[in-house]
Amino acid sequence: MTNFLEERPFGSQYTNVYLSIFALFCFKLFVKISLNILTHFYVVKGNRKEAARIAAEFYDFGQGHSSWADRSPLHEAASQGRLLALKTLLSQGYNANLVTIDHVTPLHEACLGDHVACARALIEAGANVNATTIDGVTPLFNACSAGSATCTEVLLEHGANPQPEPCQPSPIHEASSKGRTACVEALISWGADVDYDIPHLGTPLYIACASRELQCTRKLLDGGANVQKGRFLDTPLHAAAQKDCPEIVKVLLEFGANINTRNLELQKAVETAPPSSLAERVLMHYEVTPRSLSELCRLCIREYLGRTRLHLIPQLRLPPLLHRFLQHR
Repeated sequence: MTNFLEERPFGSQYTNVYLSIFALFCFKLFVKISLNILTHFYVVKGNRKEAARIAAEFYDFGQGHSSWADRSPLHEAASQGRLLALKTLLSQGYNANLVTIDHVTPLHEACLGDHVACARALIEAGANVNATTIDGVTPLFNACSAGSATCTEVLLEHGANPQPEPCQPSPIHEASSKGRTACVEALISWGADVDYDIPHLGTPLYIACASRELQCTRKLLDGGANVQKGRFLDTPLHAAAQKDCPEIVKVLLEFGANINTRNLELQKAVETAPPSSLAERVLMHYEVTPRSLSELCRLCIREYLGRTRLHLIPQLRLPPLLHRFLQHR
């Protein structure tokens, strides 16, 4: 009992320290909100010089340092697509690479909102197209998530990496999972790896099949995606069968998917399809139907050309009908 009473004041001191830290945090939060409201007030009223002065003094954007403030007026303008306000703020000295606590830049906001004009203005002002948040998210990922093909193209044209660094969220996986076909096409044309395998997600093709995205599935296969490569031993055909997507199943089989491949549970795709489903019927019919000679020839020619040269098919000295045939048109 004596020891407990002796230690109690020491514990009380710790409690006071935690309360002090909490009070300091609340004070900073109050100041941050007040400054943002005040800056926004001056911007709305047209007194942009005063808004810039406040930003220069409290956000320290002139030194290129990050701000502890969650969102600056530049972030707000970019997220809302207010191009004139954004250009005004940039002309008054706002740093295009100003970040929030989570390292979100105005360019992240512009791409997430599909505001291509704002994205262009930020890039022209020196915005880093490969900036990453604390979660590794890039502006390109945000553009693909929003389905903004124009922002995706602009970012790629100005040096955005189509291929993410290890452990970063993958733009092509995001686009494939949400059916952003135009974004997938742009990424492929700029060199994104269509077979990029993330252990817990699989390949973009597997994600597209698991998400029931037919057009993205076809676009990835057109881009040379390996029809057998999925997640661990699960193939894209397994994913399509499990989701009962007969159209995707047909496309995968057309591109040479092996119907006899077994997954980790030693099941073929037909065994993973829901009983009496359309996908099961398609697979069962395919098992007893031999492939035509023309299909086998097409697969052989495409394999011989290789993924990196599939885009050269239209340049082959062949009739247009054969061009379309080799391209699965």
